[in-house]
Amino acid sequence: MTRDRPTWITLVLVLAIAALLGVANLAGNPYVPTYIVSLAGKYLTYAMLALAVDLVWGFAGILSLGHAAFFALGGYAMGMYLMREIGPRGVYANPLLPDFMVFLNWKTLPWYWHGFGFFPFAVLMAMLVPGLLALVFGWLAFRSRVSGVYLSIITQALTFALLLAFFRNDMGFGGNNGLTDFKDILGADLHADTTRVALLWITAILLCAQLLVCRFLVRSRYGKVLIAVRDTESRTRFLGYRPETYKLVAWTISAIMAGIGGALYVPQVGIINPSEFAPANSIEAVIWVAVGGRATMAGAVLGAVLVNLGKTWLTGALPEVWLFALGALFIVVTLFLPRGIMGLFARRRGKPAAAVSAAKEITG
Repeated sequence: MTRDRPTWITLVLVLAIAALLGVANLAGNPYVPTYIVSLAGKYLTYAMLALAVDLVWGFAGILSLGHAAFFALGGYAMGMYLMREIGPRGVYANPLLPDFMVFLNWKTLPWYWHGFGFFPFAVLMAMLVPGLLALVFGWLAFRSRVSGVYLSIITQALTFALLLAFFRNDMGFGGNNGLTDFKDILGADLHADTTRVALLWITAILLCAQLLVCRFLVRSRYGKVLIAVRDTESRTRFLGYRPETYKLVAWTISAIMAGIGGALYVPQVGIINPSEFAPANSIEAVIWVAVGGRATMAGAVLGAVLVNLGKTWLTGALPEVWLFALGALFIVVTLFLPRGIMGLFARRRGKPAAAVSAAKEITG
């Protein structure tokens, strides 16, 4: 139970802070304006992305430099629904085509846009599209036993390829401008305080649900094998397990988690464009996890929130300093805090070597 204490504390803090911010905003507290609520919601979606990265990097040993692709795909799925919701209230008052399609002289709605007028379909696609992409990519990569820096480079190439594809106007996703000017969601005004608070609360609840899912996975027999694969893949294979299968399951689940985060990110930020696929975003997510503490789950959430708080402050006060600060932060964490912030509080007693411990547990 002691080992799980950070997870439970994180759950309570996330729910409590989201509840307090929402109640204070609805009560008209001048210190909690609507933009603070939206900012908190954005941080929590980033925490979902960090948690997804931590699942594959911290517990499966897969350093992904392309998880922003899954986050962005989930965001585009939700953005397509929100664009269809605009309907006749758009600039061109066309109930069938989004404004950017009318501007580009498109005559009919592309086949892959059909169904996005329905919210449940959009939610399903926000999970299914990242999940299927991860499943196919992971099956090909893990089956070929691609690992280490080679896998990291391939994941980065994947997200960069998607970045270039979504920049094209003929792809039907708004080109470099992306999707924006959203009006409402499920009939509720996206700019209303009540809608913003509701989105924050939903994001907090789903983040906590993802934390519990990850906790269940890593504490199960599957999780013990996954950790053994991370630490001694060859020995685990020798014991009769198929490491590629365990990696593929974690990889696919993490992609779905990132897609859910992206779907919640878009209505709270109000825009989704190809810049979300930028490899730098995936690298930032890795830094969040490293700062908070790899393989701790709670550390991933903490790192995402703290780093983005610093980013918000620095980009407002000293925008030219942010990238240097981010690089310096990564160097400091690598040299002096290899286990991240959570490592400062971890107890070192009674923890056998991970590889030996995992191998013993999975073999009984």
